[in-house]
Amino acid sequence: MKLSLSLSICIIILFLLNILLGSVSIPASDVFNALTGQPVEKESWRYIVVESRLPQAVTALLCGASLAAAGLMLQTSFRNPLAGPSILGITNGASLGVALVLLAGGGVLGATDSAFHLGGFFAVICGAFIGALLVMGILLGASTVIKSNIMLLIVGIMVGYLTTSVISLLNFFASADNVHSYVMWGMGSFSDVSLQQLPWFSGVCVVGLTLSILLVKPLNALLLGDDYARNLGINIQQTRSLLLLATGLLTAIVTAFCGPIAFIGLSVPHIARMFTSSDNHKLLLPATILMGSVVALVCNLICITPANTVIPLNAVTPIIGAPVILYVIICKRR
Repeated sequence: MKLSLSLSICIIILFLLNILLGSVSIPASDVFNALTGQPVEKESWRYIVVESRLPQAVTALLCGASLAAAGLMLQTSFRNPLAGPSILGITNGASLGVALVLLAGGGVLGATDSAFHLGGFFAVICGAFIGALLVMGILLGASTVIKSNIMLLIVGIMVGYLTTSVISLLNFFASADNVHSYVMWGMGSFSDVSLQQLPWFSGVCVVGLTLSILLVKPLNALLLGDDYARNLGINIQQTRSLLLLATGLLTAIVTAFCGPIAFIGLSVPHIARMFTSSDNHKLLLPATILMGSVVALVCNLICITPANTVIPLNAVTPIIGAPVILYVIICKRR
């Protein structure tokens, strides 16, 4: 309870800092006026706060929570501390779906005048979702045959390489504009969700997070093995299908609009374990979700703070995530 309260306070502070700070200096009073609809000294400031900083902060909060929850579910499902959306190739699968829309389909990520436009919201989400589910299905199928966690990890990495090679081919044959659009998307950013898209984006994230919370009891049972879970009355096949749906949905929505973000889904569950000192998902999952939001908001703050520039998100996340993973590997070796 104390940890959840502390993390919630951190989220509120970081959320406010993400709105107050940026490459353009705006007085705090004008930021408040812009958010409450009162007169602002410069109309451009209102646009920056309401149309850019607010959606970006909300997106970071939801993306961090979504990726962290997906990472925890994968680590529990595959009983592998190095399982994560990026390591197991699920992010690559979602990226392939987006690449088919942006490169092969000729769509542009920002072209959302029509909800069903090829480069619009639903096309991008469907592409990412199908790609993520395809890789998850391959991994779940392989997990029934391959019992070694290391070998399963290698399968995920190989699937990731295969999807990357297909993406490279699509890049080679695509037009220069579409390639540029895809490359910029691949750097990662929380700024690509507009205020108009935010309700849809938030809704999908909330659905995926709600589903993950409903899976707390089956996740705890899976920690003790499939046979023990069956004795507790857990339907293993149904649970894995729901895990596939929740993980695919969360990974797809984040990857589609924010790019293939690395390390958050892999490292945040381990950070949460360090703070909770527990594998009980009733404690661990909420802590992981909140910790994911904290880490994502910190990363976004680092990206947007430098004057007159914005640092790519995937240049910042490894700074936080890589040391955590190295620590986990060293501890496991001991």
